[in-house]
Parts: sequence; structure tokens; C-alpha cells
Amino acid sequence: MTKLPLDLDPYRLPQHVAVIMDGNGRWANQRGLPRIAGHRQGAKTLKELLRCCKDWGIKALTAYAFSTENWQRPLEEVNFLMLLFEKLLRQELAQMHQEGVRISFIGDLSILPMSLQAEIKRSMAETLHNQALHFTVGVNYGSRNEIARACRQIAKLVHQGELSLEDVQESLIEQTLYTAGTLEPDLLIRTSGEMRLSNFLLWQMAYTELYFTDIFWPDFDRAAFHQALLSYQGRDRRFGQVKASLSA
Repeated sequence: MTKLPLDLDPYRLPQHVAVIMDGNGRWANQRGLPRIAGHRQGAKTLKELLRCCKDWGIKALTAYAFSTENWQRPLEEVNFLMLLFEKLLRQELAQMHQEGVRISFIGDLSILPMSLQAEIKRSMAETLHNQALHFTVGVNYGSRNEIARACRQIAKLVHQGELSLEDVQESLIEQTLYTAGTLEPDLLIRTSGEMRLSNFLLWQMAYTELYFTDIFWPDFDRAAFHQALLSYQGRDRRFGQVKASLSA
């Protein structure tokens, strides 16, 4: 366990950090390694970030592990990722449970391999009441798909007469998303120099602070996370409002 760096204000930390873990393949290519080596190292980086969040008092971490568009990658890479997710859940679940981590998954999980679905279901059930840190993983996740799904569910209830049109408010939509009941991210970190959201938490990140770094995900260590948090603490978060100035 490591203490919070002295130049970070413990009262102004993000409660919820989201990460787009980009650059695993390029990290591997630079080293003459197969892309799967980058994913393997990236998984270690995520594990370390999870521990860092817990050590430093950040209450939630959401990671974009596999998007709805990632199925278009080479079959060998997709199969490796599915096996990697399953292996990590089996190997790390007991430790995360012991450390008080609650695990959630968001996305359309229905088309994942059945063995992976079973591990996901088990990990969510076993850690449901843990409170030290909420770790959410996006697998076969796409934000537009999520919003369309929520609209269909609400439209069905309106059609059945269980809801009126006036009931369709922002709060209702939020309750119908995969992320219902969780805090919206305060900070998004995307690695590898790409500066886009890539269909990740579009609704939830309306007022999220965005941080982009050229560092490839496998190299994103505590020092890099420290820099991201320093940048966050230098932001003026107004949520669309203007702060009242002091009268003379």
C-alpha cells in the first residue's frame, strides 16, 4: 500500500475514474512482440491501477475492455481476449473479494462465450456487497447501443400504458442504462495519444473531465496516473454554471 502523493489534495480527488486502455498492440509492435503480449501486459497495468485507486481513496474505476466494434479484430486476437478475461476472473476474484472490491460488467453479455458468462455472473454475485471500490468492466459495450436499448425498454413501457410520455425524463433514462445506480465518471483517461471517446459512456460523461496522454496503456503506471490526477485537480468544474463572484 502506498500513500497519496503529497501534492494531491485528498479532498479533490475524482470519486470515479474511467479509462480507455489504448495502445496495447502498438506497445507490443514496438518491441517486436505479438499483439497478445500487449494485452497481457495491459491486464497487469489495469490490476495495478485498481490497487492504486484503492490505496489513494478513489471509490470507482470503470475500464473499457472490449467494445462492440472490437469483434472486427482478427479472430485469433478476439479469442485470446475472451480467454484472458476468463482467466483473470478465475485467478483474481478471490484476492479482489478479500480486498473489498465490487465487480460489475456492462455491455451486451449475452453473446459472450458461455464459460466467460458464468465467470462474470459468479464474480458479480460474490462481490455484490463489497464497498472498498467499485470496479466496472465494459465488455461488448457500446454507448449508442446502450442508449438505444434503454429507449426500446422505455418505449415498450409507454406502449403498454405503464408509463406516460411525461414520465420520460433524464432520470428515467439513467435508471435504464447499464450503469444505473452508479456515479457518473469525474475523470476519463485515454492513453496512446488518441483523442476521442470511441462510443464509451456517452451519456454518462456529459460533464466528465477528459485527460489524454501519449503513453501506451501497458506503460501507464502510478506516476502517469499521478500526472492525470494533478491535471484533474487543476480543472475548474462548473457543470455548465457560472460561479457567483463576490460583491464589492
